[in-house]
Amino acid sequence: MSSAPRLSRPLSGGMLQCRVCEHFCTLAPGDWGKCGVRVHREGQLQLAVYGEAVALHVDPIEKKPLYHFLPGSTALSVGTYGCNLRCEWCQNWQMSQVRRNPAEMEASVITPEALVALARQKHSASIAYTYNEPTVFFEYTYDTAVLAHAQGLKNVYVSNGFMSAETLEPLTPWLDGINVDLKGFTEDLYRTYTGARLEPVKRNIATIARSGRTWIEVTTLVIPGLNDSDAELSAVAEWLAKIDPNIPWHVSAFYPTYHMQDRPRTPPETLVRAYTLGKAAGLNFVYVGNVYDPDREGTYCPHCETLLISRSAYRIRTHWQTPGVCHHCGATIPGVWR
Repeated sequence: MSSAPRLSRPLSGGMLQCRVCEHFCTLAPGDWGKCGVRVHREGQLQLAVYGEAVALHVDPIEKKPLYHFLPGSTALSVGTYGCNLRCEWCQNWQMSQVRRNPAEMEASVITPEALVALARQKHSASIAYTYNEPTVFFEYTYDTAVLAHAQGLKNVYVSNGFMSAETLEPLTPWLDGINVDLKGFTEDLYRTYTGARLEPVKRNIATIARSGRTWIEVTTLVIPGLNDSDAELSAVAEWLAKIDPNIPWHVSAFYPTYHMQDRPRTPPETLVRAYTLGKAAGLNFVYVGNVYDPDREGTYCPHCETLLISRSAYRIRTHWQTPGVCHHCGATIPGVWR
């Protein structure tokens, strides 16, 4: 039995309300939530994919992407089925957009204890809950995260940020790092292309950043003709900078996939423009991703502009003598370095 808090509420007429994400699905007996993996059975809300690892790999932490979190380390990365969003450009749709977990779907049963043991065996510094939205398999991540901390491992979410405050609060003590995918900056984009809402994502980003308990980075997939205008990119950057100018912002290239194959790949010059807008808005750390651009993948001291970490794809080279301290001017660089 999971030690995670039960995030459901009984309603009249035998109904249950799921409180895990901001959809707050109301479920009659036998009903499945929008995520496709949470179901009302026997008077309880059950997670149909608990302990079922569909994807399990050792990845560089930079792949999440997290650039200010134990650079050069690896994360044991685990994902299941389901998602509470339906992004039309989803790159992992074979996992995330599966619903109701039919028996013929392939998964390996691996307990939280076994995940932690495997992470230690693989000399990974952290466990990353990723590939599909980890919020929807919250109980599995929670139980694993508690055990991981007991063994000296860190925990990382790669998330769309649409979890409820009731999920975020008990998760936070066990969550060391998170990358939140901020899809765009309009309610229309969220409602039309993801089936979700922007405001809860903004609330959660701000809450995490201001708490100081979980290191946060934000990624925006820059999609031609959808969220790539100067106005929208500047709005994202300015909003992040007001919360904390030290939040790293990753602007990544889109490529046609899933239900969005009518748009071209993001031109490199668009990402350079996004990078420039991010810096102009006051963000200290902006990174270009999904294209070859080593100059804009590097980490620079915001005070003296000295190159501190070089990156090319997932290969890194650190230039400082003391992690997190600029070797030229002595400035402290925000992040989790040890």
